[in-house]
Amino acid sequence: MSETSNGTGEWPQGQGNTSSPSDALSSHAGTDQQATTIEAADTPQTHEAVRKIEALRATIDNIDAAVVHLLAERFKATSQVGVLKAQAGFAPADLRREEQQIERLRRIAQDAGLDTQIAEMYKQFVVEEAKKRHRRIAEAGGDPGVLDIYA
Repeated sequence: MSETSNGTGEWPQGQGNTSSPSDALSSHAGTDQQATTIEAADTPQTHEAVRKIEALRATIDNIDAAVVHLLAERFKATSQVGVLKAQAGFAPADLRREEQQIERLRRIAQDAGLDTQIAEMYKQFVVEEAKKRHRRIAEAGGDPGVLDIYA
């Protein structure tokens, strides 16, 4: 399946008025990207490239699964923090903690060779999501049961 497939066998929305992935890809002609898919491999060299791409994609899929599971665990822990904050009458936001977190994540990103902006985007997402959840817990009198899977 190509990277542009949405997993249903249908071409994702927003690809213009094209009727197939190959039509959409050919509409990108003239860009820096070669207008082919890995399914078009027809030489030993391209077959080897496809084999390597598929192996890397399997690794990427495993990493994505691990990241999602880790995020689920993180939000379980932040929900418990939200309950404790609500019970103690603390505000959902802790600006000092947020600053400490961004500095810590920047250091981790630098040590890992990752662009620090990616770490900042991650922090922005998780902190904002945690604050939303903490507010909802506080509004429900400390009941974390008000949380659904989307805040």
